[in-house]
Amino acid sequence: MIFPFVWRILPGPAALKVIELLVLLAAIVWVLFTFVFPWVAADILPPPDGTVDVSPSP
Repeated sequence: MIFPFVWRILPGPAALKVIELLVLLAAIVWVLFTFVFPWVAADILPPPDGTVDVSPSP
């Protein structure tokens, strides 16, 4: 499994390892939402067909 491997290679005591893992997880989520998901969505999802009218109704 990957988690025991990551736990062993991180430096410091257990409390520091938890903080490092949280930072690592946050960085992975940021990369996914910033670069990977928009790129995949642009290739897989069709473009929207309609237009949206944002003018206020009388």
